[in-house]
Amino acid sequence: MATHETSEATDAAASVPLEVRIGFAHASAQRVADRCGADVLHVKGAALDPDLVPGRSYSDADVLVRPRHLQVLMDELQTCGWELINTFAFGSSFEHSATLRHKDFGLLDLHRVFPGAGPTAATAFETLWAEHTTTVLGGVDCAVPSRHAQVALLLLHAARGGSDPKAAHDVQSVWTSADDEQRAQALDWVDRLDADLAFSVITGTLDDHRDHPAYDLWRVAARGGTRLEEWRARVRAAQGLRAKLAVAGRAVLVNVEHLTLVRGRPVTRREVAAEFFARPARGLREQVAGRRHSVPSERR
Repeated sequence: MATHETSEATDAAASVPLEVRIGFAHASAQRVADRCGADVLHVKGAALDPDLVPGRSYSDADVLVRPRHLQVLMDELQTCGWELINTFAFGSSFEHSATLRHKDFGLLDLHRVFPGAGPTAATAFETLWAEHTTTVLGGVDCAVPSRHAQVALLLLHAARGGSDPKAAHDVQSVWTSADDEQRAQALDWVDRLDADLAFSVITGTLDDHRDHPAYDLWRVAARGGTRLEEWRARVRAAQGLRAKLAVAGRAVLVNVEHLTLVRGRPVTRREVAAEFFARPARGLREQVAGRRHSVPSERR
């Protein structure tokens, strides 16, 4: 899930239109990537072909990095004025992106994987990179996926959008109202990216994949669920015992990064402790509310 700015960093930055700042954020990320030799693809938002979903809004810059270049790019960004405010582990249930903030350019979501695209992050990036093109963002040539690949990525993004109207509009624009040729091109990229599981959300066939380890993760993302259901899904999707134990361990921790963003300031130990004890009560209430909500549908 992308982090949204709650206030402008400076008066000077506030005087610059958001779309301009985001363009500069893309340009800055590309310059830094060039400087350290990292391959990046600019995805969604300002990088999206404007003809695909005319007038589509965006609030940050999204950049997908070649996995083996991730750490060098992350380090270089932080030496160039980008502050890490949300790490991969706590960024979303897919743990796919970290969020950085620049006092002048705003927010940057750095993706180490695009949820739904595989079979591995490295393979998916190479598949997209093989046919990438360029567009100008903030006055800098930036690498972007091909037009048809962008359609597939937009659909994968919408698949975890739940009831978000923006996600529904994306699906309507590039899939529901698309002609047969456009759909065939999109399906070709879904196949290339081994993205059948995520794409099944779009076609309404997700339940055909119940045996897939990541099924519950996509079910919760697409249909909603409690915190407990989400963490169970994350544990099931994790590959290997060590990864599963690591995810389970994080489930009991307070997301200090998110709490800091919500409060708009560093949180105190007392606030972290209070949140630690408040979370189980909230989780229990969510479970009870979820069960009550499910009774009518079961009776029907």
